[in-house]
Amino acid sequence: MHTAVTITLIVLLILLLLSLAYYLFWIIKKPSPPFKEPETRLSPKEWRDDEVTIGWVGHSTVLINLYGYIILTDPVFGKRVGIRLGRGERWILGTKRHTAPAISIEEIGKVDLILLSHAHMDHFDIPTLRKLARPETKVITPKGTARLLRKMPYGQVMEMADEESMEVDHQVKIKGVPVRHWGNRYPWNVKYGYTGYLIERNGVRIFFPGDTAYTPRFRKLKEEGEIDIAIMPIGAYTPDSFQWAHCTPEQAWKMFQEMEAKWFIPIHWDTFVLSYEPVHEPLERLYKAAGDQADRIALTRHGQAFVYQKQEKKQPIYT
Repeated sequence: MHTAVTITLIVLLILLLLSLAYYLFWIIKKPSPPFKEPETRLSPKEWRDDEVTIGWVGHSTVLINLYGYIILTDPVFGKRVGIRLGRGERWILGTKRHTAPAISIEEIGKVDLILLSHAHMDHFDIPTLRKLARPETKVITPKGTARLLRKMPYGQVMEMADEESMEVDHQVKIKGVPVRHWGNRYPWNVKYGYTGYLIERNGVRIFFPGDTAYTPRFRKLKEEGEIDIAIMPIGAYTPDSFQWAHCTPEQAWKMFQEMEAKWFIPIHWDTFVLSYEPVHEPLERLYKAAGDQADRIALTRHGQAFVYQKQEKKQPIYT
């Protein structure tokens, strides 16, 4: 009996040491960029409600004014994301933000709809979602994840699965789009879904996949109508093993071309260090992949806002 207990303790100790060694290896190898404020800040109060304006807050958080209807994707405004061990951000075990949000929650004002792509902590930030909770705000979230918001005073929380569609407030059409990723917040959350979203109003269609690896599924989107803007992730692809769930910049551009979208907005880079590639590499590789079509890349810095005018060939970028 004592021998079995001793062997068990030794195995546990070995596993602990291996885990510690792996953690230290990760800490040493990953980039450590200095903290910075965005060069520009978003000013949504100056945006017009008869246009489509999209601003990059940081990571996968994008603020959209879709003809006066305000949408916020995967909102994360905290200084750190990860496992919460106690109250306050200093008790979060996880990665630290190195680029501040390009706007505060208070500066955003009213939000009509929040879109959540999956429950990973860098996309589904509970402290941020608590601060955003208002009776006038609705939330669409993947299957199985509404329970994470059950104590928050949102006007309505709706779950959506792939290929499902709904019209929100009789104004905006939302459709769930299959992506190649995974949804577990913790290992045991096997029933948490994950999905991308096709957003449509007044004939303008915007695609937001959240996180995704390369998938040929997006080719089908063009069959349902023209995609005006694709908001695509371009970071967290190194080491290569990460690419089963995260696309490279080249793969993101390939999917963009396959869906025949007009404009590319890159996200999921230069905000949190989640992988080994240098923080500026994703954008550099994206530009190289785009080649002579690089002028179709709409936003390249935190705090930039892009005004899309469907009938005009040349689109202005406001910073």
